[in-house]
Amino acid sequence: MSDKVRVKDIGKKELPMLSEVRPEELIPLPPPYDKPEELPGFKQIADDKKERVVCNLDGVIAAAMPHPETPEEEQKYVDMFVDGLKKLLSKENNWTFLQPLTLSLENCLGCQTCADACHVFEATGGKEIYRPTYRSEVWRRLVNKYVKPGGKFLAPLKGADIDLNWTTITRLYELAYRCNLCRRCAQVCPVGVDNGLIAHELRKLFSQELGWAPTELHEKGTVLQLDVGSSTGMNPVVVKDNIEFIDEDMTDETGIETVTPFDKEDSDVLLIHNAGEMLAWPENPGAFAIILNAAGIDWTLSSDEVGYDGVNYGLFYDDVQLARVAVKHSQTAKKLNAKRIVMGECGHQHKALVTIADRVLVGDLAVKRESFLPLLEEIVFSGKIEFDPSKNDFPVTLHDPCNIVRNLGIVEPQRRILRYLCPQFREMTPHGVDNYCCGGGSGFAIMSGNNYEDWRNNVSGRVKFKQIIDAFQDQPGPEVKKYLCAPCSNCKGQIRDMLKYYGALEKSGIMYGGLVELIVNAMVDVKEPFIKWEMY
Repeated sequence: MSDKVRVKDIGKKELPMLSEVRPEELIPLPPPYDKPEELPGFKQIADDKKERVVCNLDGVIAAAMPHPETPEEEQKYVDMFVDGLKKLLSKENNWTFLQPLTLSLENCLGCQTCADACHVFEATGGKEIYRPTYRSEVWRRLVNKYVKPGGKFLAPLKGADIDLNWTTITRLYELAYRCNLCRRCAQVCPVGVDNGLIAHELRKLFSQELGWAPTELHEKGTVLQLDVGSSTGMNPVVVKDNIEFIDEDMTDETGIETVTPFDKEDSDVLLIHNAGEMLAWPENPGAFAIILNAAGIDWTLSSDEVGYDGVNYGLFYDDVQLARVAVKHSQTAKKLNAKRIVMGECGHQHKALVTIADRVLVGDLAVKRESFLPLLEEIVFSGKIEFDPSKNDFPVTLHDPCNIVRNLGIVEPQRRILRYLCPQFREMTPHGVDNYCCGGGSGFAIMSGNNYEDWRNNVSGRVKFKQIIDAFQDQPGPEVKKYLCAPCSNCKGQIRDMLKYYGALEKSGIMYGGLVELIVNAMVDVKEPFIKWEMY
């Protein structure tokens, strides 16, 4: 199948796939990962599955949309899509993002500078449908033809020659979930066009207008969080029991009595974790408790529903859902009269609760919100805790979570800590605000249905995996244990899956974890190693 795909081809029903992705077309990885035949490859979608759900973009299924039963049902969704396009461009319905969206609609130069910055486009060797402007140009032409006055008559003159049908909108729906929303493209655009924002707004259109959203983000994410209290399904009783077990384990492992305060009023810090840490990486909330207690910080967790889980998947697909969760977080802080919310190691929590929630948490809902990183830097260099950096004398590199570093500009606190506590710290290339997404951003890390996990590991995470291997190229073998510091739950989920997929622990000796684990590992009062290589 040719990859000479044109923008107008997105609506062509006669193409069973718009542009199928193949493992052999991907950029090569460094040894010992340079033999594609030794990797799992892509799971093939069975024919009976294709008869039940839409699979017409690239051979990968993220959304699992069922086929419509009648032509009338197809047309209903097409009409709803046009209504959604109009609402995206109306101040009444999209006051939050109308201005940057309009600027991105009107000002693209077509220079393709963004393509050179996109890790997905790079990983596939330049597959046209993954070019950041491809998705945006489809959207732009649809707006010009179906929203602007006289669009259908002027469309041929403006190049807006796209047929709007079921094939078009389902391909565009899947295509919106081939972008990590990392906004590296926006950072390099000479005129400020934000193709990541366009992908997000398309997701929002599908969710808020058509009711389409990935199950992992909506039903198993936001809905579960608002109904039960956590995206993990843990209710307040389970959370408190879980933290109690973690405290006991930390006390036994470190010799430092560890107690996590709950629902303490008038505290300086209300710490909100990504609740997934409590189940997948319990050493992370345990390490936070050890550090905050040792530094004498007046802090607490909340047992309020939603108040103990910083996850906000609405950030990725639906402004209404984001606002519902953000308001809950504010109400929790107000109820406890906490002076400030400090967000734990969760990148999307940072963007959702700071950058975007600023539009929501105003008036009586306003509450001070801060990242954990400046607080940790203050603690580490305060002299309140004694450290022995030689305890971290192994190769360490740092992954920069997009929503903490590129979005919020928090670049140096974590680096100052690592330079002090990790003698063999080295940077990835590139790093800081120029770093690449882990490949699991915008909710991808929890989306694993059908063959989507194969796409994550092979495509969206490919450039990051190469970065990781390259960072340790001076000591490539498994005999030297290496630590990849990833201070973000979502990133850790993606990195966990990638390292397992490629066998990176066995082949290269690479393990991963957060920042607080390295801090505790270097504490003089912690007699036994906190980081246990045999766990990975």
